[in-house]
Amino acid sequence: MRNSKRDNNCLRDIELIPNFNPYAEGSCLVKYGNTHVICTASVEEKLPTWLKGQNQGWITAEYAMLPRSAQTRIPRESKKPSGRTQEIQRLIGRSLRSVVDLNLLKDISICVDCDVIQADGGTRVASITGGFVALYLAIQKLISEKRIKNNPIKEFVAAVSCDIYNGEAILDVDYEEDSNSQVDMNFVMTESGKFVEIQGTAEGEPFDESQLQEMLSLSKEGIKQIILKQKQALGIK
Repeated sequence: MRNSKRDNNCLRDIELIPNFNPYAEGSCLVKYGNTHVICTASVEEKLPTWLKGQNQGWITAEYAMLPRSAQTRIPRESKKPSGRTQEIQRLIGRSLRSVVDLNLLKDISICVDCDVIQADGGTRVASITGGFVALYLAIQKLISEKRIKNNPIKEFVAAVSCDIYNGEAILDVDYEEDSNSQVDMNFVMTESGKFVEIQGTAEGEPFDESQLQEMLSLSKEGIKQIILKQKQALGIK
């Protein structure tokens, strides 16, 4: 039996609230159960130095956990981000760039900030899912203002966690389950079923191919449901 009492193939209650921040070009408050993340997309007409003159745009991400987003206070990363933070924000950036034609964002940079206000497992996957909604809204604003002509988004992208817990594959784990799992995995996938990234680690005994396939199957179905929620939040049928 799962800690959450959910069936193994059940997601937490997932909610996406678009336009949460009135100042950002695009924003979304994403909730994966008790994990809550504010995602904001900010548009700037400037590029990193190494991209100048290449006739394309750029999408990057920053990630942070607020001091009391967890059960004990997390010190602010006022100087250099920790290794974990850098890993997660690079993952978010890669995931968002994977579904965008950067050539259609010429000389425009979009930074997606993902700030965890409450953490209960799965903050990185929630950030990717909510970050995409914020990015989508920011790009729609650019189109409406005629700052770009064509929509550079090629397809939707979302993410979910899947673990082996008490010998069984379970979808969308909370902190208690994740802390006691034997295998920890995160899947990032596009709407067409393509993989952006798979992160997996055996916390105890190594896992076999059949367990990997079971986690993959659960995650694919979970991401389909999450993308449907993204579309509903954006008013897309």
